[in-house]
Amino acid sequence: YGNCDPFTAKRLAESYGHVYVVQNPPQKPLTTEEMDAVYALPYCRTYHPSYEKAGGVPAIAEVKFSLVSNRGCFGACSFCALTFHQGRIVQTRSHESILTEAEQMVRDPDFKGYIHDVGGPTADFRYPSCKKQLKHGLCKHRDCLAPTPCPNLDADHSDYLTLLRKLRAIPGVKKVFIRSGIRFDYLLKDPKGEFFADLVKYHISGQLKVAPEHCVDHVLDAMGKPHIGAYEKFRDKYQRLNQKYGKKQFLVPYLMSSHPGSTLGDAIAMAQWINRTGRQPEQVQDFYPTPGTLSTCMYYTGLDPRTLEPVYIPKSAHEKAMQRALLQWKRPDKRPLVEEALHRTGRTDLIGYGPQCLLRPERPHREGHPAPAKAPQRAGKSHAKGAPSSPRNRQKPSGRPGKKRR
Repeated sequence: YGNCDPFTAKRLAESYGHVYVVQNPPQKPLTTEEMDAVYALPYCRTYHPSYEKAGGVPAIAEVKFSLVSNRGCFGACSFCALTFHQGRIVQTRSHESILTEAEQMVRDPDFKGYIHDVGGPTADFRYPSCKKQLKHGLCKHRDCLAPTPCPNLDADHSDYLTLLRKLRAIPGVKKVFIRSGIRFDYLLKDPKGEFFADLVKYHISGQLKVAPEHCVDHVLDAMGKPHIGAYEKFRDKYQRLNQKYGKKQFLVPYLMSSHPGSTLGDAIAMAQWINRTGRQPEQVQDFYPTPGTLSTCMYYTGLDPRTLEPVYIPKSAHEKAMQRALLQWKRPDKRPLVEEALHRTGRTDLIGYGPQCLLRPERPHREGHPAPAKAPQRAGKSHAKGAPSSPRNRQKPSGRPGKKRR
């Protein structure tokens, strides 16, 4: 990991018996001219004809009318393999190259006027994070963004903003959306705020997806992500801008369970945080090790390789299932796992009727009687004070035998 920078990396060799594993330094970043040459090649812009027999590749619809504007990412998330695939130094195409490709899209008979994405690993990165990177490489012991942005960070969206405005002006283009990840902490460091306004007004197709990942500081530190306050500040400003421009657009947070460092108590803390936001995610990601990443090293060794400090690792399938269930505690199929997690951690205070509670108590039923779900509906009061009204608690007219019910 410490030898993945093209300017400072050394060749590494490690022996395994009679053979060696060799890691060579990565190549230098591509220049804008080299990036343009790559994307000027005569791509077919569709799947291989051999897939026609199988009915094609439906996923092509999501990317066929998307534009790659950059590669590389200085976000440095611990669980992400992009560092090894594309490097941490951002490389970009010229406006002319991207506009030429967009004009080719417009002439495609399947084009309906919507460019689905303009981005890359992180959409709003159009420059290296600071000027020194292209000569000296990245800092050895300092991430650009986490846990707080580096003072030398160059948070400038002006070039990206100009590009998006040019794309919107192309005849035949109705909308230009951004569906690649937006790095919200980077956006907040831009003092102008002009890009944020344009993003809300023109470039969101109903939902904006961003990745806070967790809410507990030490878990976020292990992930290489900013603390949750940055996301909450972004969320609040996003809501204000939507109100200002009369938009009804939602924010969808990506969340991850069972990352190294996350205990069952931390998963409960995240469930409580989600509960306070008033929205429960439809999908969550459970951590699984990806070859080469810092998070994978933590998972297998139980140590943070940057500090050699011990890191808690949720490894058993059952604990991972509980952590994941806690992020979707409202789903009936998750209740047994959530209830077990709350009992195991001594957090039965979260089973009740208060607004802070995650679960409602199960209604007791008398011994010898069938479970309420299978029993016929009967009149009667709720067993728990303050229990919400339900079909089981509402009395129905029964009528007398032999008489017509009125």
